[in-house]
Order: sequence, then structure tokens, then C-alpha cells
Amino acid sequence: MNQKFVVTSAIALSLGMFGFGTKRAMAAPAQPGPVAAVYQDGPGGWDQPPSEFREYQRKGFHDGVEGARKDFANHRAPDPANRDEYHHPHVPRDMREDYRDGFRRGYQVAMEHLQAEQHGQ
Repeated sequence: MNQKFVVTSAIALSLGMFGFGTKRAMAAPAQPGPVAAVYQDGPGGWDQPPSEFREYQRKGFHDGVEGARKDFANHRAPDPANRDEYHHPHVPRDMREDYRDGFRRGYQVAMEHLQAEQHGQ
């Protein structure tokens, strides 16, 4: 029974790796969107949150940028909802939506910037 589990796990893992690589190879290269352009021109650089953000939005924005950097460096699919800090933020319960809003926006800006940088744009 243990050998069956190991063989099944190895097959599932190899299929998962093949499917992930195929999806990335077939995906069109990402182009920077209008969101990245808005933040690039702001004071302090592209990785700074907009000045109108509230405290927990700014914290989420910074964490989103860092999460995107980690995902990009590890060749993970770009999805802020795959980050633990997005689902379980260390902020007061009533500030979670502000945090998540900032996180999504920071993640998006960072991914657009990193992908554009990778493609020499």
C-alpha cells in the first residue's frame, strides 16, 4: 500500500509540473497595464503606495509588492489570492478589507513592473 501511494504521488507530481510548465509556455507575455503607469510616475517610485491610501491599505500595498516579488522569483502563477498574508493578514479584523485592497493593488503593480522589466520594457 505504501509503495502504491509513492508511485501515485510521483505520477501526480510529474503531471502537475508538466501541466504548469505547458500553461506558462503557452501564455501570452504580459504587457504592463495602465495601473503600473500610474504608480511609476508618483513620488518615491513604482513600489510606493498612492498618497491617498489609508494606513492599512499602505501596509497591504507593501506586503503585496513583496508577495509579488517572491512569486515572480519562484516562478509561481501570479495570483494575490494564493498568498497566506492575503488570506490571514496580521491586522485588526475591521481593517482586513483595507489591507486586502492595498495588497491586491500592490501585487498587481509589482507584477506588471517585474514582467515589463523582464521583457525589457
